[in-house]
Amino acid sequence: MTPFPHAEDLGRARTAADFAAVIALLDTDLNNAAARKQELEQAQDRAIFGDGDLGELRAALTDCNAAIALLEKTIEAANKRRAEAAEREARADIVALGDEIKSKAASLGERWRTVHRLIEQLRQELFEADALVRAIATANGLFNAAGVADLKINLTTTRRAAMAGPHAAVPARLGRPAVQADRMLLSFLSPGGALDPRPALGAPVEGVKSKFIPASERG
Repeated sequence: MTPFPHAEDLGRARTAADFAAVIALLDTDLNNAAARKQELEQAQDRAIFGDGDLGELRAALTDCNAAIALLEKTIEAANKRRAEAAEREARADIVALGDEIKSKAASLGERWRTVHRLIEQLRQELFEADALVRAIATANGLFNAAGVADLKINLTTTRRAAMAGPHAAVPARLGRPAVQADRMLLSFLSPGGALDPRPALGAPVEGVKSKFIPASERG
């Protein structure tokens, strides 16, 4: 009985890569067997004309054909097992990815809860800051009326100094909603942004003398 080629290697194979390695060995054996068959066929042709033992060559050629058939059958079976192993590994990868994504989803939920908490904290800070702005603006008006303008607080300077500082670096890849939200958040910190509106054209700016002369003061 013809021995099963690379039986031990096939028995130990578990992964698609294992089967691919055995198939490579089987392919080498098949190529060698095909070359051997060609040599035997040529020798058989010569033996017909008396150069060699024709019976022995025919027996050897029969064995070689049987070996080739067995190798081809073995390669076919090994390819099938490699495909099955690859499918199992793909399913395992999907399951592992599912576990990873579940973990990331839990982390995402925590991030969104943190965002919610910080936004609510920011809103509360903005409410309190607005109350202080209104109180200081009222006091500035009283200082002007009392002729003690040096006691006035420059709200723009105070706000810009408090909001100066480095910003977090934007990731190389950022989704469009995140880009829009980031721009909105930065507008709270930037001069001329949501909390630092630019004065209307010609309107007096605290601490800066306007170059526009009201019509009532023109000669």
